[in-house]
Amino acid sequence: MAKTTKEILAAGSVVFRRGADGQREVLLVHRPRYDDWSLPKGKLDPDEYLASCAVRETREETSVRVRLGLPVDKIRYPISTGMKTVHYWRGQLDGEQPHVPSDEVDEVAWLSITQALRQVSYPDERAVLREAVELPDSTPLVIVRHAKAMLRANWGGRDVGRPLDERGRRQSRALVPLLDAYGVRRLASSSANRCLRTLQPHAKAHRLEVEGWSILTEEQGTKDPTAVRTLVRRLAQQTADTGMPLAICGHRPVLPTILDALGVPSRPIPPAAAMVLHLAPDAKLQAIEFHKSRL
Repeated sequence: MAKTTKEILAAGSVVFRRGADGQREVLLVHRPRYDDWSLPKGKLDPDEYLASCAVRETREETSVRVRLGLPVDKIRYPISTGMKTVHYWRGQLDGEQPHVPSDEVDEVAWLSITQALRQVSYPDERAVLREAVELPDSTPLVIVRHAKAMLRANWGGRDVGRPLDERGRRQSRALVPLLDAYGVRRLASSSANRCLRTLQPHAKAHRLEVEGWSILTEEQGTKDPTAVRTLVRRLAQQTADTGMPLAICGHRPVLPTILDALGVPSRPIPPAAAMVLHLAPDAKLQAIEFHKSRL
């Protein structure tokens, strides 16, 4: 019988900042166990989104907060327990604390691009860094399907008031670090309870208001797709103009119209899954990511 290869998932970031001379610098970590210099990264926790993992591991290893931008190519290599795949994102510094040396990472360094390309120990990470350097700035627009809701058959009230079930409430809490990873600070939603409640944990964590739109509900959105497209295009343009990342939460029957308004092909989106659309300053689409809930 053939031996099964275990797949280990991990995520990391290529974090940039402006140095004192105005030039870009990139963050590297030194690991004493391997005596190497590498990009910050680490293994995925159970029930965690990959983008959330990239931000968490960067913070844990370096005490640096990062806001993710465009995805970078992933790398894959063998380890003692199987194969490891590391997903990377281009990121911008969003705050930092003094680094406390540990057995895992004893030193961090902000280096010029030229210095970092010389210092990084592995050719595949050097290629990731080169790719990240060439990527442009972008503003994330996150399209979320509401978390798991109570079954219609078990709900006696109007459908617009149907709440999340226990699994859905856990999914909504898990969305907080995902939306944080992209710096989401504006929230728009169908005015249906299950959509508003999906974004509520993030709103509470950051003292934000959720903008509820009745045109995005199942009842109205399916009857007037033109109004849905008009609203979504306006929100996307505002997102690109202001550079403020936005999340929009909607329903399965209305999501194809939302995606069509943004020039994105429709695809199945399960509960609490998110599509991250990276917008250029002119609101043109630069890249699309898909993140499925692991709960």
